[in-house]
Amino acid sequence: MSFPVIVLIGPPGVGKSTVGALLAQRLGVTCRDTDTDIVRAAGKEVPDIFFEDGEPRFRALEREAVATALSEHDGVLALGGGAVLAEETRGLLAGLPVAFLDMSLAAAVHRVGLGAPRPLLTINPRQQWRQLMAERRPLYTEVARAVIGTDERSPEEVAQAVLEALELKPA
Repeated sequence: MSFPVIVLIGPPGVGKSTVGALLAQRLGVTCRDTDTDIVRAAGKEVPDIFFEDGEPRFRALEREAVATALSEHDGVLALGGGAVLAEETRGLLAGLPVAFLDMSLAAAVHRVGLGAPRPLLTINPRQQWRQLMAERRPLYTEVARAVIGTDERSPEEVAQAVLEALELKPA
């Protein structure tokens, strides 16, 4: 059984996909994003799944996508922001090289604008961001081997910090 060389977790808009692609390039592996897997399986975009099918359906698709990716992907894996909400997913992440990409509310406002099509941030986005992070930050840190702050860092600097924190050498 294979497992990813790095798993990236963190809130929406933190740059998991961008940093994941950089890490994959540096390590000479492929990058996979479970949100992309979900979109492919459902045949519609993540916001559409939330609004048309509901969050429980999305979370079920997410659990399945994460479990599949963890069992068959040996490159860099970026998980959706809420993947850690599932206890079974946290169990699957135990012992893996997981990096939590963290950012402050100020950085989220700047990067995401908190007006982008993020299903869980549509009404009063700043307050929802605070609630989302209050709920998720303990879960992110529970499964993370490394916590990487992304504020004031370029994607390249974040990728380098992940490699150093996980003690991985580029290819």
